[in-house]
Amino acid sequence: MDYTSECLTLVADTSLSGLRVARELDGVILLLGRPDTVVSDGTEFTSMAILRWCQETGVAWHYIAPGKPMQNALVEAA
Repeated sequence: MDYTSECLTLVADTSLSGLRVARELDGVILLLGRPDTVVSDGTEFTSMAILRWCQETGVAWHYIAPGKPMQNALVEAA
């Protein structure tokens, strides 16, 4: 599957650290399995914790440049 618009997890808080995001991603992987790649827009997920998580899990992370929705055309078209 190239993408999903399904909400895999929802965390409400005033802020989320990279460590918290990594922990939530680990929970999703336990339920659904490890993806090959995570695609995110913007730079809110650029942290040392996320980079370390990618190295430890072997999951690639693809960042979409701000203002470039055509880099994620499959999701934008849905």
